[in-house]
Amino acid sequence: MPRIEWRPFMLAQINSNEDGSKSKAWEQPDTDTRGLLAFKVGISAMKQGDSLYDQFHINVLEAKHVAREDLGDLEVLMDCAKRSGLDMKQLQIDINDPSLIEFIGSSHTEAVTKYGVFGVPTFVFPNGNSAFLKLIYPPKERAADIYKDLMKMMSTWDNIGEIKRPQPPWPSGVTRD
Repeated sequence: MPRIEWRPFMLAQINSNEDGSKSKAWEQPDTDTRGLLAFKVGISAMKQGDSLYDQFHINVLEAKHVAREDLGDLEVLMDCAKRSGLDMKQLQIDINDPSLIEFIGSSHTEAVTKYGVFGVPTFVFPNGNSAFLKLIYPPKERAADIYKDLMKMMSTWDNIGEIKRPQPPWPSGVTRD
């Protein structure tokens, strides 16, 4: 299975432009923009290697979706980083690198203009196709199978435009773990 290349995409930017605003979410102070601080810490974590970043990413997802912690809180992000084994001194240096803002902005802009991204997660495949995926509480033991099936389907079938289940209600029998 190919390695996933994680790239920043700011939902705050998509949501803020619904009112016709031309402001850029990545140009706002960290305290004013959901996700900016988490992206800066995440990109800095990537610089320390794939395995450390993978653990950091898992810790962040658990903090957000299980513990319901605020990812706009630097202490929460630093706790995730520390538990991942990241070099905390280097991380503190890297998160203050001004080039991170440029990278976040260019990544978001490329996602929208080149691949039509509007939400997360959106997968971009080697053939240039992209697909947004909304999951309904997948069981952990099946997550890899879902990913493999999606990869195969969306990288093979250029003519699939959208697959969507009517909702609510969720499909019968689907429950949250």
